[in-house]
Amino acid sequence: MKKLDPIFSPRSVAVVGASATPGKVGHDLFENILTGRFTGTLYPVNPKADSILCVKAYPSLLEIPDNIDLAMIILPPPATLATIKQCVEKKVKGIVIVSAGFKEVGGEGKKIEETIAAICKEAGIPVVGPNCLGVINPVSKTSLNASFSRRMPKQGNISFISQSGALCTAVLDFAEDMGVGFSKFVSTGNKADVDELDLLRYLHRDKDTNVIMMYIEELKRGGQEFIDVAREITSGKNPTPILAIKSGKTKAGAAAASSHTGSIAGSEGVYNAIFDESGIIRVSSVNELFDYATAFTAKKFPRGKRIAIVTNAGGPGIVATDMTEVSGLELAKFSAETTEALASHLPPTANIHNPVDVIGDADPDRYHHALESVVNDENTDGALVILTPQSMTNAIKVAQVVSKIAKRTPKPVVCSFMGVVDVSEGVRHLQKNHIPVYKFPENAAKALAALYRSEQWVHRQKLAQFKFSHNKKRAKEIMKKCLEDGISYMGELEGNELLACYGFPVLPSRLAENAKQACETAEEIGYPVVLKIVSPQIIHKSDAGGVKVNLKTPQEVKSAFEDIVKNAKNYDPNAVIRGVLVQKMAPDGMEVIMGVKRYPGFGHLIMFGLGGIFVELFKDVVFRLAPIGRNNAVRMIKSIHSFPMLDGFRGKPKCDIEIIQKLLVCLSDMVIDNPLISELDINPLIVHEQGKGATVADLRIIIDPIETKPQKK
Repeated sequence: MKKLDPIFSPRSVAVVGASATPGKVGHDLFENILTGRFTGTLYPVNPKADSILCVKAYPSLLEIPDNIDLAMIILPPPATLATIKQCVEKKVKGIVIVSAGFKEVGGEGKKIEETIAAICKEAGIPVVGPNCLGVINPVSKTSLNASFSRRMPKQGNISFISQSGALCTAVLDFAEDMGVGFSKFVSTGNKADVDELDLLRYLHRDKDTNVIMMYIEELKRGGQEFIDVAREITSGKNPTPILAIKSGKTKAGAAAASSHTGSIAGSEGVYNAIFDESGIIRVSSVNELFDYATAFTAKKFPRGKRIAIVTNAGGPGIVATDMTEVSGLELAKFSAETTEALASHLPPTANIHNPVDVIGDADPDRYHHALESVVNDENTDGALVILTPQSMTNAIKVAQVVSKIAKRTPKPVVCSFMGVVDVSEGVRHLQKNHIPVYKFPENAAKALAALYRSEQWVHRQKLAQFKFSHNKKRAKEIMKKCLEDGISYMGELEGNELLACYGFPVLPSRLAENAKQACETAEEIGYPVVLKIVSPQIIHKSDAGGVKVNLKTPQEVKSAFEDIVKNAKNYDPNAVIRGVLVQKMAPDGMEVIMGVKRYPGFGHLIMFGLGGIFVELFKDVVFRLAPIGRNNAVRMIKSIHSFPMLDGFRGKPKCDIEIIQKLLVCLSDMVIDNPLISELDINPLIVHEQGKGATVADLRIIIDPIETKPQKK
């Protein structure tokens, strides 16, 4: 992605639309480049001005005698299009269009943007924007503030990608207050050409970038392509952490859903799946974005989740302890040698167990001995140092002690210097020495947890993939027959055979058109049996009183048949009742759900979680975008809150987790091979004891003739 070098590290910049009038974007942007000590050559372009801020102006881009790396364009859409043609003729290497009035307003603006994108693509010129803040590169060898934000951030090792220009200015102001620096800063705007994927690839190769932050409203290229690129960045040979904040809703999220999966998923499910599959850490606020980024820039990661806390106040120590455990970490248990060392240096009133309380009158030496002891303990993976301002506390000297020890250890050390004025000198010292410091201990604990999750992602285990031999030919025949017969909803009658083609264990079942047939079928299948209404109009059978379970005699079957038909007619008098499905009763086990919802532009979203009637109530579910393999299936299963119930909670038998892994992959294979599947629920899938498999107890499949392009595996 060296083609983006002219945008971020140009040797010459032409500002087309530069203005001599203060307050206009063309003036302020030009002034920002000029006063930002840009190391290259700057050319203002304005046919009505001889000079801009004492710099000779040119009537047009073509009259500049030298080569141009970057053209900054601040013109209305029609004039921008004319300038783009000049850029091609001039062989400009990169373009940033700051001005608005393009795709975001529709009509002629949208057409002009599409024309610009086509022209630049053919010429091989990358374009950022239009409708964006611009680009900033504070690195001293370039020092470029090609934006209309007056604030030039300090140099650092964080890169920021934002779809919102307005948010960029707020972030820059926020970063200044926190002492955070950047290596690259870019507003993507309408993304006519350069988008998040292009920028992620570029920044991953940028030696000045250690962490990438993103603000996303909607991905231009989502789905598997984005996942593949981001996963390589976050977990390849040279991993770069990516932190993202996502806002806004996609059109896909507004679509009505008739399945459990569709009703629960929404656009948030899609983006959560994308982030989870690619190793991107999602944050919920700009504050959290900076909290985590500050921790990541130190480039120290805990190999385990055992954290030591050193504090001079009991209350904050308890808060930190609670948040540490809530965030998925745990308190380290010190060795006897460590507690002995602590006891020898701390007063008798101190707490020498985790969290270590060095007491309110602690001097820097006391902090030094306590922190050094706990970080040297082999049972500790990281440390959190808390300081509250008290009359006996010397914040700057404690900060010096912390930074000295932190530099010597490979373990992450984060701080919470609580307060503002009294601790400010110590905070500045920690920031200067790249020690993550926060106002509150809960923020520090959450940042440590983010570091731990990132480290776990990078070093995750990878299992060998399953190998299946699916009956794809028969599955396509079933799908084709449904389309020819105008069937858009498949219940167990047709759906069981389709699932069986992909290895799902389905129960013996047969359609009965009357009570007599139902009794005969039950005798053949063997008791106990389940009866279910079969009607294209009745999708949620239980809601219609259309399910009877554990029927053990012919009389029970006959009575159940009559009740089901009566209930169905009362529920929907216009429903077409095809009959009642007689099905073998499934053995006992844990009820889980597997589901699918197709989203245009993204593909099939797969859901897994606690099943049965509780899926809508608890929504203990997780999502991934197909295709998925075994490793993704494993992470899906382990990430639900109720996983311990599958894994032998409180002495109960373990469920057959391997069969869940296999069936999730089989489900992924099925929807990739048959993209016309729009929604699907297997609810419940009854999972039996370890080694005894699972059983499909109920399912529904919705077919939509609007086909999506299959994703590559």
